[in-house]
Amino acid sequence: MRNRSSKPKPESAQPVSDPLVRGQFSDGRRIFVVRASSAEAPDSFQVHAKANQSDVILVVSGLNSGNLHATWNEEWRSTSPEWREWARNKAFKAFRTNRSADTAQRGKIRFCRG
Repeated sequence: MRNRSSKPKPESAQPVSDPLVRGQFSDGRRIFVVRASSAEAPDSFQVHAKANQSDVILVVSGLNSGNLHATWNEEWRSTSPEWREWARNKAFKAFRTNRSADTAQRGKIRFCRG
């Protein structure tokens, strides 16, 4: 679609930012997105294929209790144990380090050493 000045019209100026998305990683063929269960104190996160948010491949629960449990989508259980461990580690890294500035500020914790 073109506007009156004959320049290509962008589909959208800026994609809508999802505050629950914590980051993404790739295995070289696919891109995976890590999404928290809630904006504040999430107890779980999901990993889904970027192309299809409804294709949840992994859910890690028990983040607040420390009783972690990884549940794999049936299709992804057949991947090698090494790949699943790699993907789980990448998902944890994305979940812990790729937070929006707003989420990072709300979740900031101060410790007193005295």
